[in-house]
Amino acid sequence: MPLFDETALRKLEQLTLVAEQVRVGAQKGDRRSRKRGTSIEFADFRNYTQGDDLRRLDWNVYARLERPFIKLLEEEEDLAVHLLVDASGSMDWPANEPTHKLRYALTLAGALGHIGLTSGDQVLATLLTGRGEGFQRWGPYRGAQNSLRLLQFLETAQAGGLTQLNLALQQYALRGGRPGLLFLISDMLSPAGYKEGLNALLSRGYEVGLLHLLSPDEVTPPLAGDLKLVDVETGRDAEISLDADTVRAYQARLREWQAEIAAFSTGRGIHYIPLTTDLPWEKLILQTLRARSVVK
Repeated sequence: MPLFDETALRKLEQLTLVAEQVRVGAQKGDRRSRKRGTSIEFADFRNYTQGDDLRRLDWNVYARLERPFIKLLEEEEDLAVHLLVDASGSMDWPANEPTHKLRYALTLAGALGHIGLTSGDQVLATLLTGRGEGFQRWGPYRGAQNSLRLLQFLETAQAGGLTQLNLALQQYALRGGRPGLLFLISDMLSPAGYKEGLNALLSRGYEVGLLHLLSPDEVTPPLAGDLKLVDVETGRDAEISLDADTVRAYQARLREWQAEIAAFSTGRGIHYIPLTTDLPWEKLILQTLRARSVVK
């Protein structure tokens, strides 16, 4: 089943991805940067400081105010967009349901990638897997003509294996190419954690958006009684008695875990967005990400 229909794609084409600091590429793109550059469109003034190029001095303002001001101009730049999808075994849940985590993650990656491609950005998509070298790559490509190829790549993805997020993100920081706006779409269920990997991305100059997704039954377990739980990635098991008190304790720990990730992210300028996969993807893109100034 395709990730999108034509109506959904047309809605996405009205949007643009937002970066606080656009990374300059090899060619000019169609977007406007918040950085100040050397194009012909006026952006603002600032006070002259010693060493500034006198050719950028506004002599008309100087004649009126007898104070030197430098003209700041907008620069057109292209944006490198990196889409990292966690395709480990824990993302293969729940089976054959519309809230399937990997399917939802691929839909988000496809939507963000389509926005980027139709905006003139350079897009690269990567599946983080527990198999082989741990990476399956697509791109980097530019242009709306590559959108179908991106969606076809994503539709072939299958979850499996154990992804060590720290290691995968550290490797990506070294091998991912030109830094830019990076979206990590993951359930964050990685035994060795995530902090060192995210720090490695930040140190290389990536601007990171973390879409932390869980299925509804991971937030509110529907089961009860004596159970044997098996980790789909490691094969380890644990026997528990699941009653109301246990569920409340589990949910409290879950909230603490998400609050810990949020605090870590906020302190480093990471866009942290926790969500459950029963949230319609259109609402996430068109409302939540807009409200967080990730898209406009």
